[in-house]
Amino acid sequence: ILRRFPADCPPTVIVQHINGYFAEAVARRLDQLCAPTVTIAAPDLPLRPGHVYLAPGNERHLQVRGSAKAPCARMRADDKVSGHRPSVDVLFHSVAETIGDQAVGVLLTGMGSDGAGGLLAMAEAGAATIAQDEATSTVFGMPRAAIALGAAAIVAPVHRIADHALARAA
Repeated sequence: ILRRFPADCPPTVIVQHINGYFAEAVARRLDQLCAPTVTIAAPDLPLRPGHVYLAPGNERHLQVRGSAKAPCARMRADDKVSGHRPSVDVLFHSVAETIGDQAVGVLLTGMGSDGAGGLLAMAEAGAATIAQDEATSTVFGMPRAAIALGAAAIVAPVHRIADHALARAA
């Protein structure tokens, strides 16, 4: 998906359920493969166009705070949510509150339901919402949960998600 993002893409934040020891390596590899700059999110870091920010593994939740015109990263060491830290739900709820109808939320393959409630909050705030389809998901749990809640306005194969997201972010 990120390989299709242009160098001047909208600020993008990602929560991926990976061990914290691997987050830095994942960010470095994505940075090598993608036109935007990919880094690990840090506290109070302004979120800028042309940058993709990955949550720092299993240490802290990533949230977006500030405003739609001046968003910044916020890191919280709160308890796990939906069994995860970082949690997609925590990120999506913060985006719904901070960015609202100017945001795009994408929920990809994964076990469980983390992200489903947050994607619904984004949809209710007027954001564009996208879930990966079953055919291209390795594990359809998270997208399935979001679709069942009515949180995903678009259900698409993984190879079409970047196009949908970028079209709605324009």
